[in-house]
Amino acid sequence: MLIKKSPNRLRAVISFLLLALLIFSIKLVLIQIFKSEHLRKIAQKQHNLLLELEPERGVIFDRHMRPLSTNLPAQSLYAVPTKIKNKDTLSGRLAEITGQRKDFFLERLSRKKAFIWLARKLTDRQYDEIKKMNIDGLGFKRETKRYYPDAELASQIIGFAGLDNVGLEGIELNYDKYLKGRLGWCMILRDAKQQGIMLEEEFVPPKDGYDIVLTIDETIQFIAERALDESFKKHNANGASIIVMDPKTGEILAMANRPTFDLNNFDNSIAESHRNRSICDFYEPGSVFKIVTASAALEEDKVKETDEFFCENGSYKVGNHILHDYRPHGTLTFKEVIMQSSNIGVTKVAQILGPELVYKYAKLFGFGSLTGIDLPGEVEGQNKPPEKWSKTSIGAVPIGQEVCVTAIQLVTALSAIANDGIQMKPYAIKRIQDKKGETIKEFFPQEVRKVISEKTASRMKDILEAVVAAGSGRGANIPGYRVAGKTGTAQKVENGVYSHSKFRATFMGFVPVEDPKLAIVVTFDEPHPAYLGGTVSAPVFKKVAEDALKYLKSIEGMELSRLK
Repeated sequence: MLIKKSPNRLRAVISFLLLALLIFSIKLVLIQIFKSEHLRKIAQKQHNLLLELEPERGVIFDRHMRPLSTNLPAQSLYAVPTKIKNKDTLSGRLAEITGQRKDFFLERLSRKKAFIWLARKLTDRQYDEIKKMNIDGLGFKRETKRYYPDAELASQIIGFAGLDNVGLEGIELNYDKYLKGRLGWCMILRDAKQQGIMLEEEFVPPKDGYDIVLTIDETIQFIAERALDESFKKHNANGASIIVMDPKTGEILAMANRPTFDLNNFDNSIAESHRNRSICDFYEPGSVFKIVTASAALEEDKVKETDEFFCENGSYKVGNHILHDYRPHGTLTFKEVIMQSSNIGVTKVAQILGPELVYKYAKLFGFGSLTGIDLPGEVEGQNKPPEKWSKTSIGAVPIGQEVCVTAIQLVTALSAIANDGIQMKPYAIKRIQDKKGETIKEFFPQEVRKVISEKTASRMKDILEAVVAAGSGRGANIPGYRVAGKTGTAQKVENGVYSHSKFRATFMGFVPVEDPKLAIVVTFDEPHPAYLGGTVSAPVFKKVAEDALKYLKSIEGMELSRLK
């Protein structure tokens, strides 16, 4: 058979091949030159995975290195969505185990990614149940979760850290930059089956966070919280707070508030319980503020302890306002005026001083200014200058009305008397250290100012001791110890007028008088039916001071035995 050659067909085939070669060449050039970086990144995502390595968050210790917050190992669940076959069924099962919504897992598993988090920091039960499923495409990564050994203890001071170990409140938030550490990372090379091999040369280890040592004593904190909680429930109060401070150094040994919450379960707590009332609630203090007027009168040599004041049998007109005493009094000495907490007697002393001196000493004691304590949320309260006083202010400010204070200001002011007239700055952080115990930053007692002379402080100690021994503060008396203190019962303001049913009960004191170790302020918001500072707050002071003194004595005994 004769086959005819067709030149046209041959030329067409060659032309087609040449055109195809040209197209492939152009495509190859585009890929190699113009799209190479884009394609390289896609390949890297498929074969290389950059994993962040979580540092261990710093521990928060009490002053004796007892942990108040620490870290526990926890497993977190991730997935390779492309390897998951029955996404709907798996989503339903994960929802049952974790309590999360099914559509949450379904949405994440539907993403076109090579790595996706499904659940962070599982409980042991959740981890065991998911691991038993043995699902190809699910994996676990070890992390840490924050744990608070004492649950509610010092909750508003410590605060808490969230899911990513980032501080959200309290010291956890305020000192997050020290506690959180620095992330590390490693590169994972994956083969075609998505199996991973860590590349050692591309590995940066995490740097763990620094530890924080507080001035808080865990035992004294427990003593304070136990007593406060019992009385808070007994007296049906809306709120309460207590501060225990070393008056010579300004170190906060305990600080507690009610209501409170469990740090390990903060998601289920109410925001109201998170507030550190000791430093961020301000209020009219009532008669505890009379230490300002009394100290000013002695320091300025305007009165003596034996000077007599007629207390008008319980009713005294100041401007267009009638001032009353809780109990009517006739003639009292200046010392008795403070002992019996006579509003009228203190007002008459203030009238001798004048507004400028009352304001001056209120400012010297720190009222109307921040104490500078190293905890977040402190407010400065209110201390009106004389030009803003009304005609009746001279009968209000000296007895703790028309002025707003915080509990931390009260205990700091009282400590100035206990510390021979010298006011110390309150602080709650003792030092910051690394994991080896090397100090990174240390904090020391800091003198703020000399408020009154040592002589005046001594005279005020005698007067405040008499308040507890034979005056309105008898409920704070501790057998075997000399105790000084002052009661306060303040009417709360409602709709611009003073309420006759809502009060704030306060007692503040220090012990022992001759060598003060503890200065304590206790305040209750709207206790009922009992509402007097001497009835509600003074017994809490007594219980806390008595137990804390026994504890401190036992510590001193242990230290002496070690030295021997």
